[in-house]
Amino acid sequence: MKIAIPDDYQNAVRTLDCFQQLNGQQVVITREHISDPEALAARLQGVEALVLIRERTPITEALLARLPDLRLIVQTGKRAPHIDIAACTRHGVAVIYAIQPQTGRQSATGELTWGLILAARRFIPQEVASMKAGHWQSTLGRTLHGSTLGIFGYGNIGSQVATYGQAFGMRVQVWGQEGSRARAQADGIEVAASRDALFRDADVLSLHIALTEETRGLITADDLAKMKASALLVNTSRAALIETGALEAALRAGHPGYAAVDVYESEPVVDHPLLHMDNVICTPHLGYVEKDGYEALFGAAFDQLLAFATGDRTNVANPEALAQ
Repeated sequence: MKIAIPDDYQNAVRTLDCFQQLNGQQVVITREHISDPEALAARLQGVEALVLIRERTPITEALLARLPDLRLIVQTGKRAPHIDIAACTRHGVAVIYAIQPQTGRQSATGELTWGLILAARRFIPQEVASMKAGHWQSTLGRTLHGSTLGIFGYGNIGSQVATYGQAFGMRVQVWGQEGSRARAQADGIEVAASRDALFRDADVLSLHIALTEETRGLITADDLAKMKASALLVNTSRAALIETGALEAALRAGHPGYAAVDVYESEPVVDHPLLHMDNVICTPHLGYVEKDGYEALFGAAFDQLLAFATGDRTNVANPEALAQ
C-alpha cells in the first residue's frame, strides 16, 4: 500500500517506535506545508491512504478530485473540521478517526499551558535572550501564589490546569457552559460569579474550550477590555475562539497586559502580528506535540490503517463511501 503522511513539520514520525508497524509498506512523508491543492495533489499522486496529523492538512473537494487512487484517510484525533466528509464520501474515500487511548500521556497540552504561564509571569524567554546578549536582570516578574487563575472551559485539560493552579497556591475560578460549571463545583473548584467577573478578576486567564461553530469568536474585544492591565491571557486551545484581531488590539490597548499563545488562525505561521509584540510569548502549536503522545496517537492510527487493509471496516466514519 502506498501511504502518505503530509505536514510532518519536524520529520518526527519516522523516529517513532510505532513507525515499525508500517514496515513493508511504501510510505511517503512530507515536511513542508503545501497549501495549493494542485501542488499537493501532484506530490500525493498514486497514494492509496493518507495519515493526517491533527488539523494540518485540509482535505477539500479540489484535492480529492485530483487523487483517484485514494481510498482511505486516517485522521489522528477525533476533531476534523479540515476534512470535507461529504466530498470524501462522494469520491469513495473512507475516513477513520484514530483516537489516542485514554492514558496519562494526554497531559501534554496542560503541561505546556503551565510552562507558558510560568515563562510569561517571570519573563523567562526575555531574560534568557537578554543574558545571552550580555545583560543581567532586565525585568521584574510576578509570582503565582495568592493570585487568581481563571479557567474558561472545565474539561480534561481545564481541570488539569486547575490542579496545577491549586498546587501553586492560586485561587482558581472557572467559567464555561453549564456542564463545565457543574463539573467544577463537583470537584470543589470555585465558579466565578459571572463571565464578566472571570475576565475582570483573573490575574491569569487560560482558555480551554473546544472550537465549534458556536464557540468561534466567543471571546470578544469587550471581554478582553475587562481584563487587568497586569493580567495574562493564555491560549493553547484554538485561535478562532477569540474574535478576529481582538487580541492584538487588546494587547496594544494594555488590557490584558500580556499573552502567551500556542495557536494561530492559519498554521504554520510565517509571520504574525503577535510575533512582533514584546508582551507576548509565542510557541508553534506545541500543545499536543511530544513523543509519548505521538507514539499513542500514531500507534492507534497505524493499527486502524492496517486493519482496514485487511478488510476491517468497523471504524469507518462514512460507510456510504464504501459503496462508491
